[in-house]
Amino acid sequence: MSSAARSSEPASLAALAGRYGPRYRWLLLLSVMTGTMASIMSSTIVNVAIPAMSHFFVLGQERAQWVSSGFMVAMTVSMLTTPWLLARYGYRGTYVGAMLLLMAGGIAGGVATHYPLVLAARVAEGLAAGVVQPIPAIIILRVFEPGEQGRASGIFGMGVVLAPAIGPSIGGLLVDWLGWRSIFFMVVPFCLVSLWLAYRYVPVTAPGGDAARRGVGLDWRGLLLGGAGTLCLLNGLVQLRGGGVPGPLLLAAAAVAFVAFTGWQHRLGAAGGQPLMNLKLFAYRSFAMGSLVAFIYGTALFGSTYLLPVYMQLGLGLSPSHVGTILMPAGFALAITILLVGRLADRVATHWLVTIGLALLAISFALMFTLGLDTALLALVALAVLGRVGLGFILPSLNLGSMRPLHAGLVPQGSSAINFLRMLGGATGVSLCGILLEWRIAAHGDSLANPATSAARLAAFNEVFWLLAALCALAMVAAWNLRHDPTPPAQGPE
Repeated sequence: MSSAARSSEPASLAALAGRYGPRYRWLLLLSVMTGTMASIMSSTIVNVAIPAMSHFFVLGQERAQWVSSGFMVAMTVSMLTTPWLLARYGYRGTYVGAMLLLMAGGIAGGVATHYPLVLAARVAEGLAAGVVQPIPAIIILRVFEPGEQGRASGIFGMGVVLAPAIGPSIGGLLVDWLGWRSIFFMVVPFCLVSLWLAYRYVPVTAPGGDAARRGVGLDWRGLLLGGAGTLCLLNGLVQLRGGGVPGPLLLAAAAVAFVAFTGWQHRLGAAGGQPLMNLKLFAYRSFAMGSLVAFIYGTALFGSTYLLPVYMQLGLGLSPSHVGTILMPAGFALAITILLVGRLADRVATHWLVTIGLALLAISFALMFTLGLDTALLALVALAVLGRVGLGFILPSLNLGSMRPLHAGLVPQGSSAINFLRMLGGATGVSLCGILLEWRIAAHGDSLANPATSAARLAAFNEVFWLLAALCALAMVAAWNLRHDPTPPAQGPE
């Protein structure tokens, strides 16, 4: 399709840019930021309500963690479909469909009376969140000039992290005042606003300005293999805690599924098809190193996001509202850091920013052992702030450093792949933290069923935090190699 034909479309990217002028790129960023805020809020806010929900449904730690990990599995797998959805339905169709599904999941979870229905609602929310989250990085790299991409990423990141910063605080109060059901409804107003913005500013065209093509086929075999591998991985981690044969068998099945997935992606791509994950991405050194960092970083980030509220409530004996209050300053520190580092990302080498962030995050985890039942809350706030400042160095830098060298046609695939790997690490981290926590508490002679905390329980939490610190230190090695390729691959995106 010619540029003139594309421009004549009433809701194409070119037409909307012409209608709204230079400010349009920021209006478009605001539109996708609102929906992403809703999806991220839905992924994190429920952690504050896990103890209350576990009590209501009489759940053990193993089943309760599926409220978080079920969401993560669905989100991880659905990220692989974003490039296909964008090509088939365009930006607006994909975005609006995801927002409607997210809102439906929030409402269903809020009114559900049985745990399987709550879990199904969380899976629906996860599917929607996975589709949405690769879109902003695609838009930033396509709509903004290279000198503005860091600033745009910083502003976008600041807005997005305000959702989990404010969400747990409001969610903790809602759990205390109105019960755990109320937290599901928090995404509804965000979804409504995002739908209104989408119909005004989000183009109907696909990435690159082409019209959406309904004849584009989905790589169902790759999706099934990737989904099976993710499910087997997480179920295998859960079954390991119980001992016996199922755990190792499921982990072996996960390894087989992921090997088969990689082989099929290579075969389909070589045959000229459209694989879910284009393996040519990994010929770019910066993308390969960024993907490794993203996986480890996701494990530490989402594992700690699950672990911190549980630690504060079941380890330190704090109420949900106290947890939200403690996490709020850290959230605002993260937002400010992202805004400042976003501007630096246009001038400072990415590997420096990501390495500094990982170091700060590792230190915050390693120092958790200094806290105790008689420690002032200010110390806990300080460690939470330190960790979130570290995240602020990583978030606006990692995607830009990984994807800037990519061929333009590979950007949608790159955003989908790196988000998939980060969330695969995140889903692993949530399950791993839950399993290790239960194991170490039992090893110290305690149980989460006991209403009172103890020094042994705190020691178990500290050991899991040390594991997260070690993972961050490992990611620093890969981050130091997150540099642009001196000679990018010559092949194109096909």
